[in-house]
Amino acid sequence: MDVSQTQFSAQLKRYYSFYTVGFIVFVVILGILEQLLVPNRIIGYLFLFATILLYAGIGFMTKTADVAEYYVAGRRVPALFNGMAVGADWMSAASFIGLAGTLYASGYDGLAFIMGWTGGYCLVALFLAPYLRKFGQFTIPDFLGERYGGNLPRLVGLMAAILCSFVYVIAQIYGVGLITSRFTGLEFNIGVFVGLAGILVCSFLGGMKAVTWTQVAQYIILIIAYIIPVVWLSVKYTGNPVPQVAYGYALQKVGEREKILNDKSTPEGAKEESVRAIFRDRAHFAEERLKGLDSGGATFLTQEKGKLEATLAELRTATPPTDPHVIDLAERAVKDFPKDEARARAAWAVEKTGNLAKASPIRAHAEPFAGKDDNAREVSRRNFLALVFCLMVGTAALPHILMRYYTTPSVRDARQSVFWSMLFILLLYLTAPALAVLVKFEVYSHLVGSSFSHLPAWVSNWAQVDKALMAITDINKDGIVQLAEITIGTDLIVLATPEIAGLPYVITGLVAAGGLAAALSTADGLLLTIANGLSHDLYYKMIDPSAPTSRRLIVSKTLLLGVAVLAAWVTSLRPGDILFLVGAAFSMAASGFFPALVLGIFWKRANKFGAVIGMLGGLGVCMAYMYLTYPFFGVNAPKWWGIEPIAAGIFGIPVGIIGVILGSLVSPAPGSRSDDLVDFVRYPNSEGEMEPAAF
Repeated sequence: MDVSQTQFSAQLKRYYSFYTVGFIVFVVILGILEQLLVPNRIIGYLFLFATILLYAGIGFMTKTADVAEYYVAGRRVPALFNGMAVGADWMSAASFIGLAGTLYASGYDGLAFIMGWTGGYCLVALFLAPYLRKFGQFTIPDFLGERYGGNLPRLVGLMAAILCSFVYVIAQIYGVGLITSRFTGLEFNIGVFVGLAGILVCSFLGGMKAVTWTQVAQYIILIIAYIIPVVWLSVKYTGNPVPQVAYGYALQKVGEREKILNDKSTPEGAKEESVRAIFRDRAHFAEERLKGLDSGGATFLTQEKGKLEATLAELRTATPPTDPHVIDLAERAVKDFPKDEARARAAWAVEKTGNLAKASPIRAHAEPFAGKDDNAREVSRRNFLALVFCLMVGTAALPHILMRYYTTPSVRDARQSVFWSMLFILLLYLTAPALAVLVKFEVYSHLVGSSFSHLPAWVSNWAQVDKALMAITDINKDGIVQLAEITIGTDLIVLATPEIAGLPYVITGLVAAGGLAAALSTADGLLLTIANGLSHDLYYKMIDPSAPTSRRLIVSKTLLLGVAVLAAWVTSLRPGDILFLVGAAFSMAASGFFPALVLGIFWKRANKFGAVIGMLGGLGVCMAYMYLTYPFFGVNAPKWWGIEPIAAGIFGIPVGIIGVILGSLVSPAPGSRSDDLVDFVRYPNSEGEMEPAAF
């Protein structure tokens, strides 16, 4: 590292040290304001808008019209700060909002996400980051176009980058909408578009340069926001301020509660069983409807709707008058009744599955690969391993992460930044399991068994945001909350943790600011990946190679706006929960990119035909499996070996590898230009960058 780069790094450390201290002081001031009885809504607004204004300020100060600055931050980002930026880019809404919730719901099996995502960085360090940095240039399709020759591999790579990045960005905008709607009182769909302004404010002004320095600031906010509530909970329940060490005690207590609630001979267990019996009846009713649909088709559907309409008419004319709430429920049942056979089949299948899940005994949090029999446990184990594999390979193939290693000054810095990335990500990933267990202990010990007439405020607060996230219904009409009567969405656990634990509202606002930082940082990187790919690889490289810098940046910014608005509109349709959308993006990236990238670096015989066949085949199989098996699309085809659609990459990755190998072997070998490029990137420790004209 030269003297100027050393001075630049030291200057950054001073700036961000002052920034960190200033942010902590800001939180303390808001805490004092809360004690002075300033309304919670005002504190929430201050948190959200102060952080967005901060990001906007960074974006404005780092605006640029230089191509290298806009696309790769001038290749001046020190390893430490690139590691923080990667950490923020990586710590998406899925990691910040969804991971602990998944661990809460799935227990041991949720560890697949932590194992897959952290393990993936080993693949990044070993197989991709240093070699792509040695290659230089701006985008991942850039490498595919140069390595394999011609515009077809570049175009296919661009399509794959857009697809997986678009699915991923939908999850981030969903998280932004969730936070905005909860803490501003706006409807979710409106909150999505309001939050979009915060996403665009950095990437639009300064591209990768602005996004990089904003992401460093966002990482500081999100890690402080994530750790403080968990430390507080740990002290509250265990007396130990190190939750990663102390949560074993809480896990033991959770296990004891699970046994009591599953034991039908205990009073609490008996009440739980009465609720489960009702859910079993509902599951049976849904199953009978599905059978009737199989035999009666459209006629059966018409008959079922007629029964609901007749019931509604009776309720409206009953003497004495029926409870208005009951009439509202009946009206909603008629209004929401499926309009055709396909929708009915999908809705009733989901209803059956959901009720069966509620009817099942509580699954032990620490039990691996749970299931009612050996076959179910084997399917669970199979899905666990498939998901770990897909997430590992997907991590090593995500374009918006790999692009970050173009921004370092050298190949050595690229390697070092992978180390820093893993360290900063580890801080959150070691904390998430503790958070899940501590929240579960709170719910099992204090919410379960409480009275419906005295529910805590956080229940109604989150129920107003989305019934799918928070709902408690007195199923057996005993006035007491049973666990089976509680519906808590995985996307709620982290955001609601401060309220669940009874912490001051300032901590709630802090967590919201952290979640917003996580979603905004990743969304910025993803939108840049899409817009830069379209402007650089499609417009500049394929349509108008003579386009001046100013026009290229205008095209990129215009596309950025268009893609962002389209993503916000799709998000408003709520196509799935955050973690599924992110997992789907990983499977698609793994299937579409990894074989062509790794074989392109380590196998000289790989050629254009093989790369195109491998990318199209792998991505096509992955997406087809998701379409056929994910309930949102309503097809509900049988799953292959019981593998869930989130791990569809387990089928796409081998197809991609086989496609590259066979396609390359049955077509002519690449020329000397391709061999020279492979030799160049295979020696990452030698400094220097590739000039496209040289090959």
